[in-house]
Amino acid sequence: MSIRLPATSLDLVEAGSELESNSEESNAEDTWSDWVSDSGRRCKSLFEDKLLASVTETLDYDKRTHGFDLGSFCKDKALDFHRRARLINYIRKEKPPVESLQCLSGNESFFSSDDYLLPVIEDDPLLLDFPDDWSDSEDGLSSSAALDIPTATRKIATLESKLAGAKEELAHYRSLINQRVDIARIREAIDEPIASPSKRDDDTHYFESYEENDIHAVMIQDRVRTSSYASFIMTSTALFQDAVVLDVGCGTGILSLFAARAGAKRVIAVDASDIALKARKIVEANDYGNVITVIQGKVEQITLPDDISEVDVIVSEWMGYALLYESMLDSVLCARDRFLKPGGVMAPSQCRMMLCLSEASEIYRERIGFWNDIYGFDLSVMGEDVFNDAVVDIVGSDTVMSESCAIKDLYLREITARQLDFTAPFTLVSTADRRTKIHALVLYFDTFFEVTGSPVSSDTRVSITRDGGGELAEVWPIGRRPSVARPRRQSTKNKNTVTSFSTGPRNIPTHWKHTIFLLREPIVVTEGTVVKGTFNLRKSETNSRELDVEVHYTVKAGASSESGMETPGDVVVQIYKVR
Repeated sequence: MSIRLPATSLDLVEAGSELESNSEESNAEDTWSDWVSDSGRRCKSLFEDKLLASVTETLDYDKRTHGFDLGSFCKDKALDFHRRARLINYIRKEKPPVESLQCLSGNESFFSSDDYLLPVIEDDPLLLDFPDDWSDSEDGLSSSAALDIPTATRKIATLESKLAGAKEELAHYRSLINQRVDIARIREAIDEPIASPSKRDDDTHYFESYEENDIHAVMIQDRVRTSSYASFIMTSTALFQDAVVLDVGCGTGILSLFAARAGAKRVIAVDASDIALKARKIVEANDYGNVITVIQGKVEQITLPDDISEVDVIVSEWMGYALLYESMLDSVLCARDRFLKPGGVMAPSQCRMMLCLSEASEIYRERIGFWNDIYGFDLSVMGEDVFNDAVVDIVGSDTVMSESCAIKDLYLREITARQLDFTAPFTLVSTADRRTKIHALVLYFDTFFEVTGSPVSSDTRVSITRDGGGELAEVWPIGRRPSVARPRRQSTKNKNTVTSFSTGPRNIPTHWKHTIFLLREPIVVTEGTVVKGTFNLRKSETNSRELDVEVHYTVKAGASSESGMETPGDVVVQIYKVR
């Protein structure tokens, strides 16, 4: 651990010297009358809260009432200024019995402890104005001495000398106090636990962004997304009939409405944004108020209705750009751990993150090459920062130059939040039939719904929906008449239990689009060129809803390459933000 302090806080000697100098300057014009008049300030008893009119009255009171004569004690023990100050602060701080003070020898440890140089009472008159400092009885100047002019002159000179000495001692004492206070602050900083910084707020803007209509219109109008959920829910009667369902991040409540229509006994719809207020009205408008309960709040903090302790199914559309952007999956996994019964089903049950090569020449031209010639001027510096951020856009299927590689398989019944930060190897083999320049790696995801919640096998093919394919479920019956959703094309295996959709370039575009990592150094490939590396993904340290991606890769030419190079080239590293 390290502590940062201003340099002036540690330069104690210089600080003390400066204070002493300033003190001497500020007192340089003080007169004898000014100094003596200070001793008339009200002073607190050493042994109780009683205030007396002056130091002298306080000393007399303590002598009469408590039987302790401070002046005599200091003289008897020959206490100098600092030891006397320690004694006064010791009595005020520790409040010892008077009887124990009578037994002090003057050699006790507190007489040498700097802890007792710190005043218990600020500007304590007993510390500043102790009358013995200018006693008339010293140096042969008795009270009975003749007050002739020579004697008076000597007396004044002696008193002025004592005054100067007292001022010097006082300045030195104040300097010591200043040093001790600085040291005390340092000790506190070292000994006390460091206060945690105020908690960063990554949530407010995120939830507020889901309050507006537009974002929900975009999601609902995504036919691949909405019809896939509708198809799974409406055709999984055995799962949803009489089930208790939790909808995490319900938005408008569309998935909750599907679940209610499919026969769910109870649906708990949860959303932390104000869209929950509209969801309640939507539920009532569709006469499902007796089935669907809308709760506004974070799923990490809410409690289920009193009559529900666990749920049979958790349904949620939590996926973001690059699948994990926005980190909503963390909340879904928390809901799973809190509320899903043993053997319960997560919908979707599994997602796979896929990576492929793309020549992406159009994206490159629009985002970077465009700046190279603007009315005859070179503005290419404007394109340099584009390489630092992933681009969310659409690449055509004709730009894909490799088979896709799965870099992360998320089985939602078992995966933990910590496993969402990962490093994965990848190998991409070029399928280009001619020499082609690769400008980007493209990330997308495939999503699977398994009716029993079991993992799908690695060879399960995802359903691909193409324009005009007629494969989308009908989910808005006219006049609210129930309709049977047309089954989507599914894999040959598990055809009765698996519903799936892809967000990849070979599928019709979805609102998730594709996450494109543009390469600073484009790769020239031919058929068989191998791009091999590691893909590192982490939540951003500055915003947990954003992602940091680091890609390491090397290129090995294929057998048909004119270069004939069979060994991999240098490793290239590129870092991106997904935000």
